[in-house]
Amino acid sequence: MPHRPFRFGVVTAQARSGEDWIARARRVEQLGYATLLMPDRLVGPVLSPLPALAIAAAATHHLRVGTFVLASGLRNPLLLARECATLDFLTGGRFELGLGAGVSEDDFRQAGIPFGQPGARVDRLTETLAIVKALWSGQEVTVGGSHDTVAGAHGYPPPVQQPRPPILVAGAGRRMLSLAAREADIVALGVGATAGEAEVSEKIDWLRQEAGDRFPRLELSLNLAAVVGDEPLDPRVHQRLHAIFHVDLDQLVKAGSLFVLAGSVDQICEQLLACRERLGVSYVTIAHDMMETLAPVVERLAGQ
Repeated sequence: MPHRPFRFGVVTAQARSGEDWIARARRVEQLGYATLLMPDRLVGPVLSPLPALAIAAAATHHLRVGTFVLASGLRNPLLLARECATLDFLTGGRFELGLGAGVSEDDFRQAGIPFGQPGARVDRLTETLAIVKALWSGQEVTVGGSHDTVAGAHGYPPPVQQPRPPILVAGAGRRMLSLAAREADIVALGVGATAGEAEVSEKIDWLRQEAGDRFPRLELSLNLAAVVGDEPLDPRVHQRLHAIFHVDLDQLVKAGSLFVLAGSVDQICEQLLACRERLGVSYVTIAHDMMETLAPVVERLAGQ
């Protein structure tokens, strides 16, 4: 089976000003990244994704924009489908919808929305995916689900991308990955910083079993860190990663973690080619404070 070409994306959520945000989007495009992606958080200094993505798309020419990922429980699916279709329409078909079940109870608490048990959150995401897909297909949608009710709704405007914009589903557990296998176009594999290849391979086996004939059409993605060459990273990068994963980046490099791309440009290209060969992962995302670091690798492998 032929491999998918490599794609690279930048995950970012903050800016000092509107001008700074526009400059960052243009730099992401200039460096050859395929996508600019935004998380969905209510707690912390994080920009609201959909308006920020609209500005980023307007300031660039070919850069695709996407969410990484919206928490389905925080949004009405009819409004979500409409806003995302409008963004796809106005960007000429450059939008990718990333959806998840929600991972932060703090966000839901701040919004005054019950967080719920994991199973209920997956159920709600399942309903949201069905409603969004139906609205994007042009159907009249009437749904009386456990979480959302839609009565005689039509989606407008129609998205530019047909049959619809790509949908990314992020997940780590078997039930989420099973849903992604059935419904997503792109699967962001949730793995810890210390995960080895065997753990990632197991998750991909789950996907393969659940996806059946559609597995070859899935684009597999990992969110990674990068240490290229001998140039040290900004200390703030080390601090951020330690705060998230409670482990030092240097320790991960020494341990040969799959999470960290480390070495020369040639060595990292070999790492990524081997990862695609063994696991099928072709879409790599990275935080904005490492995008310049990985740029020589992107220049060499993007589209290959």
